[in-house]
Amino acid sequence: MKVLFDLPAATIAKCFDPQDLQALARVYQTTTIASEADAIITGWGTLALSDAQIERMLNLRVWVHSAGSVKNFLPASFWSRGIRLATCNEALAIGVAETTLGLIVAGLKGFFPASNVTRAGGWLENGKTVQGWPVRELYGTTIGIIGASQTGRHLIRLLKNFQVKMLLADPYVTQDQARELGCEKVELQELMSQSDVVSLMAPALPETRHMLSRAQFAAMKDNGILINTARGMIVDEDALVAELQTGRIFAFLDVTFPEPPATDHAFRRLPNCVLLPHIAGAVSNGCLRLGRSTVDQLIEFSDGKKMHGEVTQEQIARMA
Repeated sequence: MKVLFDLPAATIAKCFDPQDLQALARVYQTTTIASEADAIITGWGTLALSDAQIERMLNLRVWVHSAGSVKNFLPASFWSRGIRLATCNEALAIGVAETTLGLIVAGLKGFFPASNVTRAGGWLENGKTVQGWPVRELYGTTIGIIGASQTGRHLIRLLKNFQVKMLLADPYVTQDQARELGCEKVELQELMSQSDVVSLMAPALPETRHMLSRAQFAAMKDNGILINTARGMIVDEDALVAELQTGRIFAFLDVTFPEPPATDHAFRRLPNCVLLPHIAGAVSNGCLRLGRSTVDQLIEFSDGKKMHGEVTQEQIARMA
């Protein structure tokens, strides 16, 4: 079979280890002629394909997107062609979930306030707080996860190594499915009020815009921690700023809307907000995980198996 890399050279160098390309070459011959391709690889830097382009790819049987969201790349006629589609959402989710776990630990332990205190010559107060923020272990805490996405599910797997209670809010997950994951399914407002840490893992869709706003932030516990490693548009940022200004809660924001925020935005100044430059996802060596996933899925296809990141038309409607 023949595979077409519809990717900039820089993306190939960034995401594909030479050893993985060698493994792919044992099964697929690389082509630059679209009409010859049985398989196509897209990803960062790929332009959306048109119906006309797809029509010319007469041999095309499988499409693997070596990144996350693929919805905006698909031409209208795509699903009528019977082409199988897969993304590397799961591979991308691993790095985001691992980063989120780190932020959960950092937030509960008060790493950032503690660093500010010790830099100024201070120390732990009464063995319990720094600058009024409690220093806590993961043990016995309640972690609220909004969205059983690939990222949310991987975070759940990671958190099973700790003695925590996990709450899950997701309209597409049943009580039984949540139990199988190791969580208790609750409505969003209950999750916000009961969780020590709230982790936002939902997709950016029209119906999730400003899903977290004034009422949800007001419901959070005193000293509660909000972590957003999903998308900025899901959060009503004016409402979040207002709640942060009360000093009640702490926030870790890896994403904003728009990105980057204005240089004078309150997120950059508030002492109880840690703003990160969108680094939770695949960066540096982590990008190679995407290439490995792409190659593995094309080999799965050639072996007659279901690709581990395969998506259907029904599923893609709920994806970002």
